[in-house]
Amino acid sequence: MALKHEPTAPYHSAQDALRVLETVARHSSGVTDTLLARETGIGMERLTALLRMLRREGYVEQVTDGAYVTGHALARLGSAQDREQALREKLQHTLDRLRDSVGAAVYISRYVDGEVKVTQYADSPTTPAVNEWVDFRYSAHATAIGKTLLGQLDHNSRRDHLARHKMARLTSRTITSDRLLLSCLESQPPTVPVLDLQEYAVGTVCAAVPITAGSSVGCLAVSLPLEHAHRLRQAADALNRNAAPVLLSLAI
Repeated sequence: MALKHEPTAPYHSAQDALRVLETVARHSSGVTDTLLARETGIGMERLTALLRMLRREGYVEQVTDGAYVTGHALARLGSAQDREQALREKLQHTLDRLRDSVGAAVYISRYVDGEVKVTQYADSPTTPAVNEWVDFRYSAHATAIGKTLLGQLDHNSRRDHLARHKMARLTSRTITSDRLLLSCLESQPPTVPVLDLQEYAVGTVCAAVPITAGSSVGCLAVSLPLEHAHRLRQAADALNRNAAPVLLSLAI
């Protein structure tokens, strides 16, 4: 499967954050922000924002003299023994926080072995998850998640997916023409959230943004009931701004 990547802002943030973490790890007794800026080449303003995020996520800690050392979350993710469990817990914690700050159900999805898979999500009684009335694996053409994942593949991989999954009409707004869908995917800028405005389910709107770590294709998504559709763009932008910690967890 070939990928069609154009790195997004969260990707660049995650790459910079990894550089900071590698530098902190090299200085086992602690390193100041001034030295970090010099060794990473990252400007102080950007570095301050990255350190704030890394502290919040538990990847770095500040010791009494103000220097930075590696944090407990990094130690857990770095340990081979329970990495998978640690990663699930870390991502769930990030999703729960995103759900509360965005005020919507939040999902992580990945494209695995030619199929769309929602791997984790965070919802609540006030921010309910989408009712999966048609299996997400067979409705990629109609969901923000599916379209975002397909959008990160190359043309042949998209055609292969659509050849294996008939494009059923789920609502009056569903795109059922593969030519039209392929054209929409081709013209979708990678930095702009993909929207689903009642294409999968009447009464529900969704938005998704790509999160691509290495050769793995993934996305973050939100769903809202139709009466909150006016908040969708704002929720998608917040999701995009907060995608870096998710990418970072996947990359460590």
